[in-house]
Formats: sequence, structure tokens, C-alpha cells
Amino acid sequence: MTVVADPAAAKGAKPINLALQGGGAHGAFTWGVLDRFLADSRIAIEAISGTSAGAINAVVLADGLMRGGPEGARERLKLLWDEIGRAARLSPIQRGPLSVLSGDWSLDSSLGYLFFDAFTRSASPYDFNPLDINPLRDIVGRLVDFDLVRSCGAPKLFVSATNVQTGRVRVFGCPELSLDAVMASACLPTLFKAVEVDGQYYWDGGYTGNPALFPFFYASRSNDILIVQINPLERKEVPRTAHEIMNRINEISFNASLLSELRSVDFVRRMLDEGRLDPERYRRLNIHIIGEQQAAAAYGASSKFNIERAFLQHLFEIGQKAAADWLELNFDAIGERSTVDIRRMFAGDGYDEAAGVV
Repeated sequence: MTVVADPAAAKGAKPINLALQGGGAHGAFTWGVLDRFLADSRIAIEAISGTSAGAINAVVLADGLMRGGPEGARERLKLLWDEIGRAARLSPIQRGPLSVLSGDWSLDSSLGYLFFDAFTRSASPYDFNPLDINPLRDIVGRLVDFDLVRSCGAPKLFVSATNVQTGRVRVFGCPELSLDAVMASACLPTLFKAVEVDGQYYWDGGYTGNPALFPFFYASRSNDILIVQINPLERKEVPRTAHEIMNRINEISFNASLLSELRSVDFVRRMLDEGRLDPERYRRLNIHIIGEQQAAAAYGASSKFNIERAFLQHLFEIGQKAAADWLELNFDAIGERSTVDIRRMFAGDGYDEAAGVV
């Protein structure tokens, strides 16, 4: 990947924006995608919008770019996930023996996970974690020089968090990025106290922007947005246990804001096609998605808390392959057209009828 102040000026490189979802340990899938893109000199990343694990990947990538270019970014991302994997050795949440033998990466049969999950649904982090201990904060604080990140001209960075009191998304741009801002984006309210930034309190950005796309509309010249999706949109089975129901509620909640923004993108495209909007004022955006839909559904929601080094490496390799396959099939589409049919994505939910298309 070529890193320049103006990505469009990179000879032969196509500019693109990356939208990185949050999803706990599944952020290692995003690591694999980023690693493959960083190794491709045909791609120039103009801007990144990230939430939770996506935000952490974004700031570590920017730190690495400033230290050593694309190779520095790849090394820094590997160091991040290696550190997270090492922390797993001391975690009380481990897979059960049968899961290890069967190759099941979920924690559904882990006594430590089941106890902790039930406990955090009835107890507040203000009670059981009064010192707000967060090993991930320590790892990110050691690895990222936020002075470097704030001075990174390209890619532009945007990190989303949810304002606890207003319920609205807050997007932190490069000049505002700090360890607190990133930890706010990754603050699960059942595990950690709300993070204070400039007198306001924040929870995980996934509730209101997972990730936020609108910063690209105003701050990036590239018309291409590639979403790295790690929260399943669909599941074939209807959840029946209390645990399954809560997991599915969380998945739906964490995808709602993204789906809303995709509807808006498609609406603008439709109005442009019909000549009802001024093409000089409104942009036709190309949407692309690289996702781990099948893997995420197979592993289950509990696997987002599985930070075993072997699982993180497995997700990394899946992400690398998914990115390589996507580039082989879709590189020529960058700058030309969407590779996702948004209208078909919403087929059957009354979307076309509501828009006046029958």
C-alpha cells in the first residue's frame, strides 16, 4: 500500500475508505484483511472509520504507518494481537476440554464464561470492578503513541463512541484521538465504567455507529467504502434459550446503525438515477463488503470473548484469504461500481414499497 498525503496522487493506486466493525476477538479477522491490503501497492487507504475492535485496529495501523510505513503497520498490528493472545493465558475464561478436542472455538460450554456472563447481567461494573481494571487499555496504551496518530495525515481516522446521556454517536477525528477516546469506543457497559472524555461519558460505539459511514461523505474524496463486517446480519436458526436470545438482540442492535446508513446511501443513488438530485451536490458512493458471515455464525457470539492465540491466528488467516479473494474478484470495480446490491439486501422488508417501488 502507498501512504501519501493525497492518496489519489499515488501512481497507479486506487483510493478507498475502510469501515471497520467492532466485534471483540473477531477483530482479528479485520487484522487479516488489513494485513492483506497493506501488502498491496495498488490500494491507497484514504480514510478509516472504526468502532471498538475496529477503532483499535485503526489507531494501531496509523501508529505503525508513522513508524515504518505499510510494513511497520503490519508489524504493529501483529504485535497488538500477539499481546492480546498472551493475555489469554491469565484469563479465567477458557474453552472447556470437550470444545478443545472437538475444535469448537465458542465458549458456550465454558464454565468461566457462563458464570461471568450471568454475573455481569446482574451486577454493575461500578460494583464488581470499582478500579475499572481493563487489560486491553494497558495493551493499547503501551503500543500506541497517540501524538504520532494525531499527526497521521493519511489515512484520516474516525472513531465512534456512544454518548451515554444523549444516546447519540460521537465521532472522534484525528485531532481528538486519545487513549480515552478509543477505550470509549470499546467500552462494553456490562464490563466497564463509562469512559469520560471532555466531561462527557461514553459506551461502545457499536450501539450508534458500527461503524459510522457519514464521515466519509464529508472528509474523503474517494467514493468507495469497503466495510469489514464481523457481526452477522442473518442467522438461520431462531434463538430459543435466554442466552441465544440476548446474543441475537445484541447482534441486531450492533448492525442497526450500519443498515440505516446503507439505506440512506441507496436512497441517494436512487434519487440520482431518477434525476431528482443534483449530481454536483450529491455523490454516488460505491459500497463493498468483506465479511466473515459464515464463520461468525458458526462460532457463535460467545467466541467474541475467546482471545486464545490459536483462535486469533485462525481468524487472521480467514481475514487474509477473504481479502485476497475479494481483491482478485473485485479490484477492477474500485472507483467504478458497487460490488454489493444494497437493494437486494433489504428485499422483502417493505423497503422498496416504502420507497415507492412496486
